[in-house]
Amino acid sequence: MAAGDIARALGVPANTLSSHLAILTRAALVASRKEGRSVIYAMNVAGTRALLSFLVEDCCRAEPNVCDKLIESALAECCPETSAAECCS
Repeated sequence: MAAGDIARALGVPANTLSSHLAILTRAALVASRKEGRSVIYAMNVAGTRALLSFLVEDCCRAEPNVCDKLIESALAECCPETSAAECCS
């Protein structure tokens, strides 16, 4: 999504959103690309997978089945038509 569209959808001032997107980009959770005069942002699947893996190992006691529902619901937002396995491959 374009940064302006994200700001409007969330009801967040553009400068605030810009700061948040910069932080998410540095954390490798969001990727951006220039498209004309707009900057388009998208979830960085590899970075998100790494974060979820860390959370599963740390918070789920290295037992992914403990967090299956949490992971499925988190990924359902970005890949509603596919399973988590297909979304993350």
